[in-house]
Amino acid sequence: MMVVKFGTPVLRQKGARIGAVTPAIKQLIADMIETMYAYKGIGLAAQQVGVAAQLTVLDVRGITDRPSSLEMEGKAVEVDDFMPMVLLNPQITPLGSPTLGPEGCLSFPEIYADVERPELIEVRAMDGNGENIQFRCGGLLARAIQHEADHLNGILFIDRMAREIKEEIRPELDALQEETKRANQEA
Repeated sequence: MMVVKFGTPVLRQKGARIGAVTPAIKQLIADMIETMYAYKGIGLAAQQVGVAAQLTVLDVRGITDRPSSLEMEGKAVEVDDFMPMVLLNPQITPLGSPTLGPEGCLSFPEIYADVERPELIEVRAMDGNGENIQFRCGGLLARAIQHEADHLNGILFIDRMAREIKEEIRPELDALQEETKRANQEA
């Protein structure tokens, strides 16, 4: 699968809720995990592979400079044991105060900027087997889930940036959007 770039209309679409984990959804999950690894990402939303659905995959293993925390049923658990993580129809409740942190996005190659997001969140979702799950997480995992959940609602990380930061990277954004438009016209 290819990751679509900024300027592709599907990135601005709200994803359809997923009612059941069908063989087609299982295949999409497998393809998205493979694509996320191929692009060396830590998260990927369905919109980023051209599908407007409430589905994201994540894997923060190996990121040591920005730790993650995970709590299930009120107990701290090992984050790595739950990776790769699959979330369908995620609902997020912010718990911590917002902190500024660096973010990038596979749909915005080589563009990074600080974004403010809650440090701690509670998540309710369905997992890749169609089971309801609920957990709390913090650090990089919380940031990545919020970033991907935004994608599922047509919101991009540039929409969360402070205006002055967005203005600083405006030339790169305009160039990427132009490049995407050309590539989509040629396709």
